[in-house]
Amino acid sequence: MEESKEEAEAGLQKKYSSMVERLNKCHQSRSDNNNESESSSSPAFESTSSFLTQFSNLKSSIESQLTHSHSVSSSDPSQLKPHFEQISTSISYLEKLVTENSYFLPSYDVRSSLKTIADLKHTLETLISQLLPKKKFSFKNKAATKKDTTNNNTVTPQEPKQPLPLNRDSLGFRNKSGELLVGDFRGSEVGKFTVSDLNSCEVRIIGCVSTLFIHRLKDSRVYVGPVMSSVLIEDVEGCVFAMASHQIRIHAATRSDFYLKVRSRPIIEDSNGVRFASYCLRYEGIKEDLRGAGLDAEIGNWGNVDDLKWLRAMQSPNWLILPENVRG
Repeated sequence: MEESKEEAEAGLQKKYSSMVERLNKCHQSRSDNNNESESSSSPAFESTSSFLTQFSNLKSSIESQLTHSHSVSSSDPSQLKPHFEQISTSISYLEKLVTENSYFLPSYDVRSSLKTIADLKHTLETLISQLLPKKKFSFKNKAATKKDTTNNNTVTPQEPKQPLPLNRDSLGFRNKSGELLVGDFRGSEVGKFTVSDLNSCEVRIIGCVSTLFIHRLKDSRVYVGPVMSSVLIEDVEGCVFAMASHQIRIHAATRSDFYLKVRSRPIIEDSNGVRFASYCLRYEGIKEDLRGAGLDAEIGNWGNVDDLKWLRAMQSPNWLILPENVRG
């Protein structure tokens, strides 16, 4: 169970490099000054203490809902699924709260808040696997009845990665090799989108999606327009990503490049050989899409990466800035 908990914790974009670097230095200088005089200069809605109070209250409410799950299972099992969906929505709101306020929070508070959210997700995933009947999940229904036992052994390790109600019915590209996969969502409202189990593929997503999950990719390229809330990337190798989002978390990535536009600091964990540069994706209407997603301003956070497994003051050896002469 320890491994699945780590996987629950869990960045990408490119271009305008000279301007981004200049803004990044200005932003970092501003952040340092704000941290030194936060108590006297921060406005009420940018107060670390008020954020932590609200975060703590919401966390307690979610924990209470999680604790109540066994009672729901005993009294009315048919209410379990909506009960879990409500908890998932509450956790998503809590995650959004961190994303929207991360630009003024100290790095430690951001990391601590994200770890709390990951722990809540892990608890939810565990309860889902314990209390919801397995027959409700589509993974098993794809195989012949006589092979159900074998499929159980295959599916079980994957269940903790995301709460199944969140990803099971989402749009996405899955189980492809050597293909060009294009999604044009301009003028559409797309919620959760999943990209998983791809080998040597190129993915192009035009327009906005709400949330993006990326799992198990190898030697692939993923180019994505604005993501309204967050991107979660897990288990990727030899890939190139270009994306814009409010929050990007990367877990178990190796030898991969990330071209990002991100409002909060990118988070990596259990990753090595990853490189970062600024976002430079272009398509007709992207400026309007970025503006609509609240991502038109360039903060420069693509180069302010937090490595959760490297808490020393010196630079983490697991990531670096992609040299300009090798950027795509």
